[in-house]
Amino acid sequence: MRHDKLERELNLLLLLIENHSYTVNEICVKNDISRRNLYYYLEFFRDAGFIVEKQGPYFRIRKDSPFFRKLDATVHFTEDEAVLMRRLLDQTGDHSPQVQQLMHKLDKLYDLNIIDSVEVREQVSRNTSALYQAIKGRLTVVLQGYSSPHSNTVQDRVVEPFLFMNGNQEIRCFELSSGLNKTFKISRIGDVKVLDVTWANAKRHRMMETDIFMFSAEQQQQVSMVMGRLATNVLREEYPRAERYISQRDADHWLCQMPVSSFVGVGRFVLGLYDDIEVLEPQAFRDYLGQKINAMAQSIEASVR
Repeated sequence: MRHDKLERELNLLLLLIENHSYTVNEICVKNDISRRNLYYYLEFFRDAGFIVEKQGPYFRIRKDSPFFRKLDATVHFTEDEAVLMRRLLDQTGDHSPQVQQLMHKLDKLYDLNIIDSVEVREQVSRNTSALYQAIKGRLTVVLQGYSSPHSNTVQDRVVEPFLFMNGNQEIRCFELSSGLNKTFKISRIGDVKVLDVTWANAKRHRMMETDIFMFSAEQQQQVSMVMGRLATNVLREEYPRAERYISQRDADHWLCQMPVSSFVGVGRFVLGLYDDIEVLEPQAFRDYLGQKINAMAQSIEASVR
């Protein structure tokens, strides 16, 4: 009966929303469907406005899909609000079943359990709140004990913070000592000390744009390309943020028009699926790909001599 099929579809949808550990085979067994039918369902969910992503061997549906954004408009908490509620519940010391269930729901819905330490959750929440207040008051701060993997150092950074980035995981700042705009990961900050010193370099603040391939620059370029079904599905699965830039052109082709901070990331994607992608513009990107192809051809030719 139709309602049996609908129940299966809804169960599959719920499993994919929460999925962190079920492989394709395990999903098929749990829902009594074939791998072929699973991929049909995934395509149907994409067409219905859900963002399907693949993380390693696991498929899941992102909670920031357009469908959920509409549904969550009246009931959704931001991640900062969820972290704050989780922190307050931690501090109550209440071990009643109701409180434990609420904490479990917050962890599950907002992936708060990826931070497995209460102290770390509190630190991130506290630092985010301090940075927010500093930006609001246009105040200078000290990022105390900032751990940088690039310079392999742990040191204080005196900065003017002005923009949260990447889901509030990073903070864009003007660093006084270097005179440069830099992006810092909030999870690497020991503590934030807000100084009673207002910004003196606001005119030198520069926004940093990060593209879907995680390359950043102060200015971006627009890339346009036509993709077949394979390239489109790979882009959606490996780079879920690309969904907003994709529109269907005909039954078998999709147009992707997106900003990029560097040709390196998008170039790597195009060269890996070159026979399923036609790059329209800009010419600079076409030239970049031509240079890469020529360099690879020369390298191969030299290796077989």
